[in-house]
Amino acid sequence: MSTGEALRAAPTAPPWFVELFAHRRWIRRAGPFPHVYARDVFVPEFFQRLTEEFQRVLRQQPEAFTQVTNGYRASGVPLATLREGPLALFLTREWHDLITGVTGVATTGDVEGSLHHHPAGSPSEWPHNDLNPAWFAGPAPAPGEIRTPDATVDLKTGARDSAITARETVRAVAVQFYLGNPGWTVGDGGETALYEHIAGSGPVPALTVPPLDNSMVLFECAPRSWHTFVGNNAAARNSVVMWLHRPKSDVVRRWGGDRIAQW
Repeated sequence: MSTGEALRAAPTAPPWFVELFAHRRWIRRAGPFPHVYARDVFVPEFFQRLTEEFQRVLRQQPEAFTQVTNGYRASGVPLATLREGPLALFLTREWHDLITGVTGVATTGDVEGSLHHHPAGSPSEWPHNDLNPAWFAGPAPAPGEIRTPDATVDLKTGARDSAITARETVRAVAVQFYLGNPGWTVGDGGETALYEHIAGSGPVPALTVPPLDNSMVLFECAPRSWHTFVGNNAAARNSVVMWLHRPKSDVVRRWGGDRIAQW
C-alpha cells in the first residue's frame, strides 16, 4: 500500500499533516505475523527536525533517560514530556488515527510512548508479544482526544489513591520509528527481530527489521506477535516506541483473558 492509501484511512487529516509524509510505499507483510514496514516515512525536512530534537534531548537532558523496565538495558524519555517540539506529532490524534486506519484495530485514544536509547553493546532482549495491560486515569477519552499515562496511576499495575478512578486497557498496536542511527549497515546489530514461534531454548527470528533512519515497523499486539531487540549493537540504537490501546474486554472476547501477558 502507499502512504496516500494509508492517509485516506484518516480522511479528515489536515493538509499540514499530509504534507509531512514522503508518500513512499508502505509494505504490508503477512509473516512471520502481520506487520507493516515503511521506509522514508517523512519528508527530509521534517525528519531532520525530528533528528535534531532527539539529539537535543539526548545532549541537554541525559538525566531524563531512565531505565525502561527491569531487565532491559534500554533507557527512555516519555513522549508526554516532549510536547513542545516536532516529536509532539506522535501524540496527535491525526497520527493516532493514521495508525489505527492502517492496522484496522479499534483503539481507545489512550497512548503511551517514549524515545528509546540502547547504548552500544547492549545485550539482546527476550522475545515478547506486547499484549500487556496498561492503566489510564479517568474515563475513556472523548472522540478526537488523546490520553497519555498519568503519574497518579501506575501504568502497569493500576495502583493509585482510592479517590482516583482508572481504566485497565491492553496494548493494541505497537509502533517503532527509527531515528538517530546514521550510517547503520548490516552486521551492526540493533535490529528488531520478528519470530514465527519461540519454542525451544534458542528461538531463531524469521525476519529482522533494520534500524534505518526514517523507517518504521508497526503491528497489532496479539498472542503471536513475538519480537525483540537484537543486541551486541556496534553503535547506539535509537527509536520512538509507542503503543495504542484497546479495552480489555475486546482482548478477552477475542483471545481470552489468560492470553494477556501480565507484567
